[in-house]
Amino acid sequence: MDMNRINKSQKPSRDVLSVFGDARPGMVLVAIFTTLPLLVYLSGDRWSSSLVWLQGITVTVVQQGREEPAATAAMRDRLLGGLLSPAFEEATCLSRYQSDLYRKASPHTPSSYLASKLRSYESLHRRCGPNTPLYRKSIAQLTSGHSMGLMECNYVVYSPFNGLGNRMLTITSAFLYALLTNRVLLIHQTDDLADLFCEPFPGTTWVLPSADFPVKDLGGLHLGSEKSYGNLMKDKRIQTSDGVMAESMPPYVYLHLEHDYQHLDRLFFCDHDQHVLGKVNWLLLKSDMYFVPGLFLIPQFEDELRWLFPERETVFHHLGRYLFHPTNSVWGMITRYYISYLAKAEEKVGIQIRTFSRHPISSDDFFDQILACARQGNLLPDIDANASFPATKDEAVRTKAVLVTSLYSTYSDKLRSMYYEHTTSSGEVISVYQPSHEEQQNSEKQSHNQKALAEMFLLSYCDVLITSGWSTFGYIGQGLAGLKPWILLSPKDKKAPEPPCRRAMSMEPCFHAPPSFDCKAKKNVDMGTLVRHVRHCEDVDNGLKLFD
Repeated sequence: MDMNRINKSQKPSRDVLSVFGDARPGMVLVAIFTTLPLLVYLSGDRWSSSLVWLQGITVTVVQQGREEPAATAAMRDRLLGGLLSPAFEEATCLSRYQSDLYRKASPHTPSSYLASKLRSYESLHRRCGPNTPLYRKSIAQLTSGHSMGLMECNYVVYSPFNGLGNRMLTITSAFLYALLTNRVLLIHQTDDLADLFCEPFPGTTWVLPSADFPVKDLGGLHLGSEKSYGNLMKDKRIQTSDGVMAESMPPYVYLHLEHDYQHLDRLFFCDHDQHVLGKVNWLLLKSDMYFVPGLFLIPQFEDELRWLFPERETVFHHLGRYLFHPTNSVWGMITRYYISYLAKAEEKVGIQIRTFSRHPISSDDFFDQILACARQGNLLPDIDANASFPATKDEAVRTKAVLVTSLYSTYSDKLRSMYYEHTTSSGEVISVYQPSHEEQQNSEKQSHNQKALAEMFLLSYCDVLITSGWSTFGYIGQGLAGLKPWILLSPKDKKAPEPPCRRAMSMEPCFHAPPSFDCKAKKNVDMGTLVRHVRHCEDVDNGLKLFD
């Protein structure tokens, strides 16, 4: 993961970039040489790495005899309404300021309070991040074996677990928790996470210097670990009285928030327990879930969350676009594929396919379910088996590109054959593409994760989405895009359900295994009824998600 430098004398230039997918019939793209640079990727092999620098090209859009500068016609706020910091050199991470140009403009503007909070956090991270005097002082507290009381810098350290989609959702959750508790987020970077994301915070790094970190084997932390919050509570090694001093706390506490966590670990979502954890300098976190909805259940965070996110269902949409910027190597994969296969289509339909052993269904039945969902949402046309002549080259034909992401090629092959062998009833021309088919998930491999990240971003550039219920991969695509997908429902008794899918009412990811304990009432309740903006998910009966 490369460090991005701050160039205080020169903010990123307002280069005019061609957004290939924005061209419509009746438009002509005219290249005009200026002094502004533009990076153009050559389309060759789908995952090749060749690129060409063209110096001094900008683009003007001519539409129906009316000429407009591309800056007016296509360029959008490169800082996403104040979400992003301008304090980066663009060349170090091209996706940071270019990625959103490949999507339709988001109707959701981040609050000015969120933008201000992010700038304040960036300042805190620069002051407290790795290799600073305050960081070294906090490390000394860890090595002492006991708490030294409240310090100027406090931390939450994330240790990766499960697939890339799970990791991105947990990182987002951990970052929001850091914002709410004035902590610094650090990432324990394993080899399979290297060269995926650019540094999100200017002038510093979010990568934990693991070699010098006193707590070893972060990946080995698990349910019941000695310093886990649940275990410390069970053994009464943490004092929970209101007057407890920070000096009496352990040097760190492990937060086990994986899907298998138990009651005492779930007390993390209780107001009183947050007051206790607030007196611990170092929190080590391991999770595979999007636990943001749980933070909305904690009363002390209520006002801050309302100011940060007036639109509750935009939490991942804003924080995901703030945190996750593919490195130049991954960005090259994304743009080459987009330009080669998707850019010219008038509409892009993303279909994200994932099957789970706990929800068994045959590939034929699942394919039929996907087609039924596409018909239900009027997303893809039927075929016309009786049509004798296709459209000629002189006729105006509407084109749709279908992007399929799946571990297997079965579904895209069937869909491609169907539209290749038959004319559509609407006369549209349907093209089907699938960037990769890895056959099995290999989250421990960097190359696998790079392709997965590329495909999540390609999904986010589609106009409409069909996603698989329970799948964190789909959650990432819909959240970055700001779309409410059609969600394929889990099969019942090994057969496709009826209806085949349901339109999401919120674009937020689902918290799959939320707590059920009402901290105030001291009993188990339906947590989907406690807070107005937290309700049950469309795809996970007991899950929770945010709604407006």
